[in-house]
Amino acid sequence: MKLNQVTVGTTDYAASVDFYTRLGLKQIVAAPPRYARFETPECETFSIHLVDEVRSTTIVYFEVNDVDEFVDGLGLPLTQEPTDQPWLWREARLRDPSGNEICLYHGGQNRRFPPWRLRAPESS
Repeated sequence: MKLNQVTVGTTDYAASVDFYTRLGLKQIVAAPPRYARFETPECETFSIHLVDEVRSTTIVYFEVNDVDEFVDGLGLPLTQEPTDQPWLWREARLRDPSGNEICLYHGGQNRRFPPWRLRAPESS
């Protein structure tokens, strides 16, 4: 299985396109005012679609090499300044124009291989 993309709702197409391009995503599909798709520098895709109201408990995580340096150049308001977390990631948080929560983080090896990762069952 391969994850294709994540899509979040937006109540303001233009503001959301501006927000995600300022985060560093490249817009690859434009179908205003209902839909836009973006690509990360590593070619993962992310999209927005127009909704009447956003009711999301989803958090979108974008990994960057240096959280502090990345947010310093953003010029967007943060809801959480860069902080070291007990799960061994450094995170900063903000919200897009529709209120979707975005986490900018660096987890490095701990993203997939934290010290508490479950081990595969041993074969007999």
